[in-house]
Amino acid sequence: MPQVDLQELKREYLEYLEIERNRSPLTVRNYDHYLEIFLDWSKAEKPGDITAACVRSFRLYLNRREDENGRKLKKITQDYYIIAIRGFLKFLAKRDIETLSSEKIELGKVKDRQVEFLEIDEVERLLQAAHGGKSENLRDTAILEILFSTGLRVSELVNLDIDKVNLKTGEFSVRGKGDKLRMVFLSTSAKIALNDYLLRRKDLSPALFVSLKETGDPSRLSARTMERIVKKYAVAAGIVKKITPHTLRHSFATDLLRNGADLRSVQEMLGHSSITTTQIYTHVTDKHLKEIHNKFHSNKE
Repeated sequence: MPQVDLQELKREYLEYLEIERNRSPLTVRNYDHYLEIFLDWSKAEKPGDITAACVRSFRLYLNRREDENGRKLKKITQDYYIIAIRGFLKFLAKRDIETLSSEKIELGKVKDRQVEFLEIDEVERLLQAAHGGKSENLRDTAILEILFSTGLRVSELVNLDIDKVNLKTGEFSVRGKGDKLRMVFLSTSAKIALNDYLLRRKDLSPALFVSLKETGDPSRLSARTMERIVKKYAVAAGIVKKITPHTLRHSFATDLLRNGADLRSVQEMLGHSSITTTQIYTHVTDKHLKEIHNKFHSNKE
């Protein structure tokens, strides 16, 4: 059987991810990027060129690689390359193409993720910092309230349209990673903040959150702009932690678990495909339980 060019096989693999695995366009682009760098570095032309020694040398290259500022690749980023290579090798095996077994490639041990989140008093300070009568204050308060109330990813929030949010019921569906649909819910304060903001809107843009231009049609806010908004009020509130929209997602999950929500429910509300991802929050709540035990248990000696 004639050997098939690796670039052609890569193209077929990316199509497989898109059609049969239903991966998002962003995931497909990322896999394309990781595999292209690997194939370019390795100079591999056929499946048999991908050997254990080749992959091991590539991992060493990734681990020692530095950008122009001398910064190395994060371990989790290095793992993304290896995950893409393993997936490609599994695909080749399904096609009965002889190459390195994906099982011979192990992911490096990664340190437990450190979850940065806000205590409830910090959330209240953050929200208070955004309060005010200007249109900008109303919009930004609504953004902060929704992030904490729903646990939305910033990418999910920026893509929301007004007609997708049911203010009457305080719930709506959102399509997240992997094209997965889930329900999210607005707290009473989030509903009030969003309603106040929308009553102030006079434009015809379908986007839920827009720039506040004095002339011309407003544009949909970008993820970067929302990150700047969150940072602005974190500084104003005197919060020294590094705060991003994702910090409010972590705070949402932590708050639910601390107040007795079960892990499976939190998994659904966050839109995690695997409960393993949600389990990053358990060490946070375990620490909280230890504090409660130390504070209230009779035998304190």
